Amino acid sequence: MRSVLIRRLSLQAWTRHSIGTDRRLPTLPVVFQSRESRAVGAIIAAAFLFGATFVVVKSALDSIGPLSFVAWRFLIGSLVLGALAIPRGQPIWRHGALAGVALFTGYALQTAGLQFTTATNSALITGLYVIFTPFLAALFARRAPSTWVVGAAALAFGGVFLLTGIDAENLGPGDLLTVGCALAFAFHIVALARYAHRHPVVPFTTVQLVVTTVLAFPAALIFEGGVALPDRSVWGALAITGIGVTAGAFLLQIWAQTVVGATTAAVVLAAEPAFGVAAGWVVLGERLTPAGWLGAAFVVIAIYLVVTRQKDQASRDAEAVTPAH
Repeated sequence: MRSVLIRRLSLQAWTRHSIGTDRRLPTLPVVFQSRESRAVGAIIAAAFLFGATFVVVKSALDSIGPLSFVAWRFLIGSLVLGALAIPRGQPIWRHGALAGVALFTGYALQTAGLQFTTATNSALITGLYVIFTPFLAALFARRAPSTWVVGAAALAFGGVFLLTGIDAENLGPGDLLTVGCALAFAFHIVALARYAHRHPVVPFTTVQLVVTTVLAFPAALIFEGGVALPDRSVWGALAITGIGVTAGAFLLQIWAQTVVGATTAAVVLAAEPAFGVAAGWVVLGERLTPAGWLGAAFVVIAIYLVVTRQKDQASRDAEAVTPAH
């Protein structure tokens, strides 16, 4: 017994010596030591992943049709989220289906638009859903939108015209399709504002991904002549978007907003278009004219104005949990 006690004391002394003040175990940087700062970091990471997706998808469309890409991407995403939380009960499927139709419409238009426009334009114009949402919410509530929202909308659309070359002739088919995407995503946010609080977030989102998948496969069959098995050059993009973004970044977003709240989450996520512009610049070599940079700034400022000034808490909560990006 005495020898055992001596060995234990010796081990404790060696441990204290080995991990003394000069050889401490690694710790997190000070900025990430609080739970709130880690949550903000997670939302920034999610916004970066959402923004980088535009570059990944545009590159993949050289080898696969847009609807086929949406079908495979959301099949992967729905399998990943479904493995974490299985949706149960008719209400969650009924409400999720309504939101899922809008989600499918948005992603179908966005991905199709990326064939004809730049990743930069797609990222910025998609962000207009934040501007459209208060107008739709006000329409359904039969009330006028706030002065801040109207002013931000004027700023945003001025930015779009600067971004696309000022004259309407330069607003090409890809940009128009992406405007349709932003409208569809705004309808999606309005649906989430009405139904999301009634269901657990992950199972409810799983239903939306399943609905998007179910609609995308027949749409690809009709408009693209079928859904072929993606070749090797596309599987990387599908893994990044299906697992890393549709599932991974979304889960980061969901966890973080439970820590810092929907308002902070929505504000930080509004940086997504800026990350999209940066990714287009670095990866694809896309360049904006001086007028384009001014237009991009107008769009980003308008998005932040709406996110920070809107008083509709339900819409703000919905923007913090939406898989639409």
